[in-house]
Amino acid sequence: MKKIVTTLLFVGVCLCTANADTMKVEAGIGLWDQKSSGKLSYTDNGANGRYSSSEPTNSSMYFWALIKHPVPIVPNIRLEYASVEDSGVGSGKFKEFNIGNTTTKVAYDMKQYDIIPYYNILDNTAWTTLDLGLDIKIVEASLDADPKVPLFYGYSQSETIAIPLLYLRARVEIPSTNIGLESDIKYVAYSSNSVYDVRVKVDYTFDISPVVQPAIELGYRVQKIDVEDGSDFDIDLKFAGFYGGLMLRF
Repeated sequence: MKKIVTTLLFVGVCLCTANADTMKVEAGIGLWDQKSSGKLSYTDNGANGRYSSSEPTNSSMYFWALIKHPVPIVPNIRLEYASVEDSGVGSGKFKEFNIGNTTTKVAYDMKQYDIIPYYNILDNTAWTTLDLGLDIKIVEASLDADPKVPLFYGYSQSETIAIPLLYLRARVEIPSTNIGLESDIKYVAYSSNSVYDVRVKVDYTFDISPVVQPAIELGYRVQKIDVEDGSDFDIDLKFAGFYGGLMLRF
């Protein structure tokens, strides 16, 4: 009996290893041309802070890389960096600063570092890849206000937070071409609060080397933050636009 169990375990490990991913590395870098929009309010303890976006358009650099390996059970890893910016008009009293009975320019940015362990549910099966994982989005947010009021010389604040999101990615390789269609979503929701980050893209791989294959990608990305903290703090922000960049496949 012991020999049978040992044999079955050995066969199972061999099958897992045979079906595991081969070693693969991909990376990309480019620009995201994003338009921001939205508003927020703060009304805790009688405060009346308001912010409205002037809906500017900004371009920011993005980067991503993924590593797939043949080790069973251990998840693959994907790393990403992107940033969003916005500027608009603020008024009233917030938690730690008071603009007063006037308005002022307010600007902020959010640098985002995504750490995504994931598993391949399908790995180029019938030209289809499906990944499922967890995204830990680390956000470094900074805000600057410059009110033109007496005895007030501006305000700045920065904060770092981590947001867990579900990660799902689907990719289809078009047969007999070097074209790939891909989409991914990061999403979390609780009560009336939600955060999502969605991308769709097309890419083309130049098959000029068996070792390193350069590629180009073009897509559209949308981020939405909708948070209602009771009636004290409401956030409704959106960042959307086209992006494009270069890729390398190893």
